[in-house]
Amino acid sequence: MRIWIYPGSFDPVTNGHMDIIERASALCDELRVVVMVNRAKKTAFTPEERVDFLTRATEVLGKRITVDSCCGLTLDYAKNWQASAMVRGLRSTLDYDFEQQIAAMNRKLAHGLETVFLMAQGESISISSSLVKEYAYYGADISGFVPQAIHGDLLRRLSAKEEQ
Repeated sequence: MRIWIYPGSFDPVTNGHMDIIERASALCDELRVVVMVNRAKKTAFTPEERVDFLTRATEVLGKRITVDSCCGLTLDYAKNWQASAMVRGLRSTLDYDFEQQIAAMNRKLAHGLETVFLMAQGESISISSSLVKEYAYYGADISGFVPQAIHGDLLRRLSAKEEQ
């Protein structure tokens, strides 16, 4: 059984992430979408909120997708689940340069773990979670950038966080 992982902060999940998830899940037996907890990164949503958003957004894609979270090294998570590949989405050459370094390090430390790069397509090329949050904070219509299953709840939670 080919298990792949797709780690990220997903703060929040965007339609660009969903495109990568859908395409990657067609290439393996099980895709584990993993919300990574990075202590150095300030996020708008808790890991539990991000897992919830991803779970609801991916329900329509089938049972081959599992959503999880991890607060350690991605490599340890991959080893624990005997993953054969890690999926990374690329929007630009800047993404590639950064991801290539990580892939080389992972290849050296986790023998047998491949990195599969999937290029963003269409409108996904310019979508980032940071931009989605920024535009939402100022009342812009982000419905075309996030999964419909979480759109309303995402706006409510962002609004509640802004009031705090």
